[in-house]
Amino acid sequence: MKVVHVAVAVIVRDGRVLIARRPDHVHQGGLLEFPGGKVEPGESVQAALVREIAEETGLRVPEASLEPVIGIRHDYGDKRVFLDVWETRAAEGEAKGCEGQPVEWLAPEQLRDEDFPAANRPIIRALRLPRQLAITGEADDPDQAFARLLAGVEIARPPLVVLRAPTMSAQAYRELAEKALPVCEKAGAALIVHGGPEVFRATPGAAGLHLPWREAAGLSARPVPEDVWLGVSCHDRREIDHARAIGADYVTLGPVKPTESHPGAPTLGWPVFTDLVSEAALPVFALGGLSPGDLREARLRGGQGIAGIGFWWPQS
Repeated sequence: MKVVHVAVAVIVRDGRVLIARRPDHVHQGGLLEFPGGKVEPGESVQAALVREIAEETGLRVPEASLEPVIGIRHDYGDKRVFLDVWETRAAEGEAKGCEGQPVEWLAPEQLRDEDFPAANRPIIRALRLPRQLAITGEADDPDQAFARLLAGVEIARPPLVVLRAPTMSAQAYRELAEKALPVCEKAGAALIVHGGPEVFRATPGAAGLHLPWREAAGLSARPVPEDVWLGVSCHDRREIDHARAIGADYVTLGPVKPTESHPGAPTLGWPVFTDLVSEAALPVFALGGLSPGDLREARLRGGQGIAGIGFWWPQS
């Protein structure tokens, strides 16, 4: 079956995203969608987006303002599509439904899975996730871990924090998570716990669960509710495919570069990262030896952004 290459535009203005409603008589009619359309033979995806946005909404978009968001391959049964999703924050003009379709600006939090075609759902995840995923680092004991967490969230203000402490006992981790939750909430950060499903169940109020691969490997279904985050640590295509199969909202993928914690360990490098991301069909954070200076590289290669410790975790 032929794959239809579709250019999809995420047009952002003042923190809101432009959304249209599909006509009732077309495929997936009546559902909401992001502007876009088929890429014509010989046409670049950027040129297709500029053309489609103008035709559908009347907005003018500088081609250079477009940045990749995510690529999604989806089989509807009667149709296979590749959604090539790009974002712009530089659209000019007033949006209107040039083809008679209703259009409106919505906050990412207002986008509901059931209102969109199934293939669009990873786009919604990508819009709600931040560009940097903060992961807690080393500490000698729970008190030091809490002190560093407190300092880190007050200074860096990360939107999402993964509370990772693999050497800590289960009881000490629960106590740390209970203390960390109100601190993160006050700083505007959502706290994701790290470990198996039992860790999430033991932490009321957690914003989600991040599964190490060893925990994810033994699961056959999503272990947490749909209204919280589920992340998985991945290292290759097989692991990414499994994470997607159990309903993960995002994955971390690495190590991309050498790390101080694992000197001499094999790394993916950017070319392999790019190849894996192109088939992932869910948001992917680059991980391993990265700094904020690598964020643009990760984005240009189709990643959601970067995940790590060094860019926010205090060392003393």
